[in-house]
Amino acid sequence: EPPAHTLSEVLFCQPAMPSLGLALTFDNDQLFWFDFPRSQWTPRLPELPPWPPTLETPAQLLQDARVCQDLRRTLTGMVTGILPESKGVPVADVFPLQPLALGVPNTLVCMVGNVFPPSVEISWQLDGVPITQGVTQTHYTPTNDLSFTRFSYLPVTPAAGDIYTCVMTREGDNASVIAYWVPQNPEPSEELETALCGAAMTLGILLGILGVIMILAGRR
Repeated sequence: EPPAHTLSEVLFCQPAMPSLGLALTFDNDQLFWFDFPRSQWTPRLPELPPWPPTLETPAQLLQDARVCQDLRRTLTGMVTGILPESKGVPVADVFPLQPLALGVPNTLVCMVGNVFPPSVEISWQLDGVPITQGVTQTHYTPTNDLSFTRFSYLPVTPAAGDIYTCVMTREGDNASVIAYWVPQNPEPSEELETALCGAAMTLGILLGILGVIMILAGRR
């Protein structure tokens, strides 16, 4: 049988910021998220068509958000001091968006997973110096294990010896999650590949000529 696909709509509310979140995902890939201050759906990728507003009107979604907040406050009052607060231990990974080539513009991606509750801050550093220019971040993407994932993007031009750091912090925690990325094993450029190919062909021709000379010398 063909694999089953899952289209899900996840609404969350919490005392931390963001206090409200709503995402539409397909197989754990975010398609849209709802911008509550603007009361509109926002596509994850700009090339996606707009979400039909008639399926769920902003008024209906705001009503769902109010129900969520009322339910959260009621349950919080009932279980405070009885049940421990649930928190996930985030994990971070940094990787380039395109194949690595030193001196060529690229984009670093910091993927922070196992986020719960969905309230974390992601920052970047280069050789220990904070970077803010050009940094973009995504909305929280819900996953099947009831946690969230968040991505942060940093435009870079990698050079040998660079040390990039992705730092994830969460309010109330005394520790941070840190992931490092250092340019290693860059893919050879087209010029280098052409030079290596030419050198190999030249070496092959020289070895061939040397072999012919040795054969002639042996016959003599």
